[in-house]
Order: sequence, then structure tokens, then C-alpha cells
Amino acid sequence: MNAASAFWDGLTRGWGVDQPAVLALLVLALLPLVASAFRRRGIASTRLIPDDPLSVAVGAGLRLAGAVAIIALVLGLAGLHRREQSVEREGTGAHLVLLLDRSSSMDNSFADRAPTGDQESKSAAAKRLLAEFVARRPHDRIAVAAFSTSPMPVLPLTDHHEVVDAAIDAIDRPGLAFTDVGRGLALAFSYFADDTDESSRAVLLVSDGAALIDRRVQEALRDAAARTPVHLYWLFLRSRGAQGIYDVPASGDDSAQANPERHLHLFLQSLGVPYRAFEATSPQAVAQAITEIDRQETRPIRYVERIPRRDLVRPAFFVAALATALLLAAKLAERQLRPAGRGAKEGTDAIDLRRAA
Repeated sequence: MNAASAFWDGLTRGWGVDQPAVLALLVLALLPLVASAFRRRGIASTRLIPDDPLSVAVGAGLRLAGAVAIIALVLGLAGLHRREQSVEREGTGAHLVLLLDRSSSMDNSFADRAPTGDQESKSAAAKRLLAEFVARRPHDRIAVAAFSTSPMPVLPLTDHHEVVDAAIDAIDRPGLAFTDVGRGLALAFSYFADDTDESSRAVLLVSDGAALIDRRVQEALRDAAARTPVHLYWLFLRSRGAQGIYDVPASGDDSAQANPERHLHLFLQSLGVPYRAFEATSPQAVAQAITEIDRQETRPIRYVERIPRRDLVRPAFFVAALATALLLAAKLAERQLRPAGRGAKEGTDAIDLRRAA
């Protein structure tokens, strides 16, 4: 029984019907092979008829058309379809987590004021450029997370990029006041906890600032980085006039409270994972940074392409209609032949009647 089931599954791999019981009607496809809808006339001997390969071929073709019409009609009634399939392919890409800052400062322009005229807010520029970034990476699995007063999981790792686009489209909504980047990073690292794929993993942090990270959160991040190696990128959307992450104060206070962005940069460097930071002070600089990140994350990746179910009911009915139309045309072209002797006798009788009249 198992062998028969395995044979049938192998035979119908990728194909299916909604109403299997209707397939019992396929036996009717034998009717055109044993019967005919065309007129038949007996003759005394087949030796009286010369060989006619064309007629034999036409006859066989019409029988085949009848069988095809019945088979296609039955398959259409049964709901023929191609099943949904998953095909493993190879390409280039990575598993990415987009970690987005949703603090209220992201609603300002790079001039650190409310955008006016044709100016873009930092969140709007990030949304536009990240959407283009995702569109260039069709094979990536992408997750989205956000942080402000607290971390906010938005979307787990997925290869459905239309959902990713919707999540990115929401990042320019009005933000909150604070920036808890530490717990946001912990959330981003947690997305890879159950990811057993050997593909490249990366976290892209998009933020215009930083804040103090609690020591316990720092230890949790170090532990997560040791257990789940990732490539870490920080796209720092720096407001004009603000202190940069590479700026070392010439004198004065260089504490984490006074320079949180610089100390976040130093902390990320100490995690022991490949890390790179980009400072951007304009939408053009953001675009250049994202292009560079796109170039960096181009390693080989195995991905699964899902091929959706495809209904074949209409094509089946179309084939049945064509075959039926062919049979109908052949039937309408059929002519009844009269024996030559009978026609001659009827003609002679008609002449005799006219003469008698």
C-alpha cells in the first residue's frame, strides 16, 4: 500500500484536483475509441476501396479529439491545478534586521528643525532609501524592529518583501521622545536566535542619536554577539552642527552622558563582531552609505522560492472547447454518399415518365 501511494505521489507530483471523485468519469474517454458519431455505410469488400492514408489519419485524429475533449472536460470539472511548491535556489544576499529609531528627533530635517518646503525629515529620507535598498535585494530575508522609549518588534525574518515594504512605509509616523537603543539592539539580535541557516546575518541600525546603555543590557548584548555572530552597521543620521561619532573632545567632559553617540560607537566596536559606522548629514549621504552596505552584503545564499498554486480549470475547458469545435466542424462537413446504380436507375425512370407524358 505504501509503495502504491509513493508511486501515485511521484506520478502526480505538483498536480492536484479539488474533486477527485469526478476523475472516475475519465473512463468515458474510451467511448470515442470504440464508437463513432459519424455515419457508417457497409460495403461488400474492403478490396473495392483503394488505400487512403489521409482518410485513416483524419479518422484517427477525430477519435483522438473526442477522447481529448472528454478528458479535458472531466479535468476541468474536477478542478485541475498545480499545487503550491517551494523551490530551493541559490543567489546572493543575507538575513537582515532593519533596526529603526522612532524617536521624535527623527521627524526633524538634517538641519534639526521641522522640515519645510521640499525638505525631507530624516525618517522620510530613511524610508525612501531603505525601500529602494530592499527592492535591490530580492533574495534577502528581512526583519524589521524599532525602538524609542522601548523596543518594538515589527516584523520577523521573512522573504515576503511586500510586507517588509509596508513595515518600512510606517517608519515616518510621528515618533516618541526617548531613545532606548540598547534594548533595541538586544531585540535585533534576538531575531537570529532561531535562525539555523548558515547565510550571512546583518543588523542595520538607523538612528540619529544614542543614549546610555544600562550595564546589564551591555552584558546581554555581548553575550548575544558571542552566541550569534552578525555583521553590524550603524547608519548615523547626524544633524548639522551636532557632534560626530568620531569627534574626540579636545578638552572637557568625554563621558557617555556628554557624548552618547561617540560612546555607543566605541561600545559597538568592542562587541567583537564585524562593525562599520556611517555618518550621514544629508539624504545624499544616506544614499551613499546604503549603497555601500548593499555592496558589502552580497554573499552566496540559499533561498526558497514559493511558487503559488495555479488553477488550470479554464485552460482545461478551453482545450475541451477546441476539441469539441473540431468534432462539430467535421460533423457539419459530413456528406451522405449515394450508390451509383441507384442514382442511374432513378434518372432513367424519370426520363421514361416524361416521355410517357
